[in-house]
This record gives sequence, C-alpha cells and structure tokens, in this order.
Amino acid sequence: MPTLTRTIEIPVAGQHIDGTLVAPPQVIPGVLLVHGWDGSRDQYNARAHELAALGCVCLAIDLRGHARHQSQRLAVTREDNLQDVLAAYDALAAHPSVDEHSIAIVGSSYGGYLAALASALRPIRWLALRAPAIYRDENWDVPKGKLDREDLNAYRRTAIRPEDNRALQACADFNGDVLVVESEIDKTVPHEVIENYVHAFRHVRSVTYRVLADADHALSTDEMRHAYGIQLVSWMTEMVLGAKAATGKIRPVPRVPA
Repeated sequence: MPTLTRTIEIPVAGQHIDGTLVAPPQVIPGVLLVHGWDGSRDQYNARAHELAALGCVCLAIDLRGHARHQSQRLAVTREDNLQDVLAAYDALAAHPSVDEHSIAIVGSSYGGYLAALASALRPIRWLALRAPAIYRDENWDVPKGKLDREDLNAYRRTAIRPEDNRALQACADFNGDVLVVESEIDKTVPHEVIENYVHAFRHVRSVTYRVLADADHALSTDEMRHAYGIQLVSWMTEMVLGAKAATGKIRPVPRVPA
C-alpha cells in the first residue's frame, strides 16, 4: 500500500515540536510513536512505515529536550514531555482519516512511561510499551536530566504498587489491549520494572508480554531492532485485524473526562 509522508510542527506551550506523519491514502487507526530519553523520531521511522502499510496513520515525534530542542535537555521536565505527548495525540486524533476511538501509543523507555501516563488522560485503544521506564512521583517538576540517578536505579529494583505510582495507576485503570516488550540484558530498565508494569494491568482486554533474547536497552544492533519490529508489527496486525473481524469495525473506548 502506498504511503504519504510529511513533516509537521505541533504547537505546545508556546513552542513547536517536530513530527513525521506517515499515512496510507485511506485509513482508520492512528498510532503515536514516542521515543525514549536521548532518542528521536528517526528511531521509529522504519516502524512507522511498516505500521502505515497495515492501514494506520502514524505520527512519530521529537520530544522537547531532543533533536531541534536539544538545548532544553537540562531544563525540560516530565510535565513538559507529557504535554508534548498529549499535544501530539490531539494532532493525530484531529487527522481527517483517523478514528479517534482507534488510537495506539507506542513508547520506548521514557516514552513508554509517558505513554502510560497519557493513557489516563486520553482515550487509548492499544498500548505498546518497550522497556518502559519508571520514576518516582516526587520531584515531578524537577528537570528530567537532573533527577538523582542513583536513587532512581534503587527505586527500579523495588516492587511498586500501582497506588504508589502515577504511571502504574494509569496502567491499573487501562482497559484496552497491551504489549509489553522486555530486553533480556537490559541494564537500564531491570526486570523488576517490567514485572511492576505487567502486574499493574488488572482490567485490560489482553496483555502480551515478550522478551527480546540477548537484547540490550538501546537495541544497539540491527538484529535487535529487527526482532522488536517483528514483535510490534505482528501484535498491531493481530489487534487491528482481530478487532475488525470481531465487530466489523474498531471497538471504541470510553472518552476520558477533561
């Protein structure tokens, strides 16, 4: 299926973040792709085209503190980047070809954390988290790059209840379908974090959990990236086609109160 690609600017907090929009001519679902800390939308370029070929409008974005806004790296907060994700979601949902009830968010690491938070603030049908990071709720307005790394590493080794963490609570309240992908030799997001996320999804339609063998956190080789791409595209294919086959259309999710 042919795709159309264009660069867009998304207004947020008096600034603009960059996005690459990839869409087939006629589509229904929308997919928002959110990179991790120190990443960029370029990392999702191949995945965006693969998902667009399934019949999805895909939007990959650059969070503030990255790419064009690299100079803000030590000033940008988690609230800033969450607003980036919400602004991008709204831009995607406003696309004339997108069914606002059929939107997925795909997030890696820090982007997975932001995706989980966004699921409590916008109607999300599908949520795909690769090596989702976790952070304490405290110091929310402290710049992300200035959080205590030693304390963070210790926190990530603990069992965390959903009621004690905003992102995990959002997961506990989520009622769509979920993909969680872990890297087997991840030294940034340890297995305990993945366990906390998986156990938090209490009311979902389905949870798919996969481990990428011999993969590190950054997916630093082509083989690792390819393995992740297979998992993501296969899961999205199953979700989209399965929903259509079951109901004749994508099943809507409830609107989140403003």
